[in-house]
Amino acid sequence: MRRILLALAGGLMISAIAASHAKLPAAPPKSDAEKTAEADKAAAAKAKEAEQNTKAQDRAVANNKKNKGIAMDSKPAAGAKSGAKKK
Repeated sequence: MRRILLALAGGLMISAIAASHAKLPAAPPKSDAEKTAEADKAAAAKAKEAEQNTKAQDRAVANNKKNKGIAMDSKPAAGAKSGAKKK
């Protein structure tokens, strides 16, 4: 019984090693229509991602300003001097 199990285990290991070294067949070449459709899909995904990124950045800036107590249309404080140095 033990020999049978060892033979099965050895056979499984050999087949696993052989399967891992096997090569897959080459993919068939894509037609122009498939290439165009793939490029359009990629461009649409990139545009959507850019839009979502912009919205997320805007939310982050608004949240930062809100939590720091800075108004969205803030101006420098009246008492602050711009560019003037004391001697």
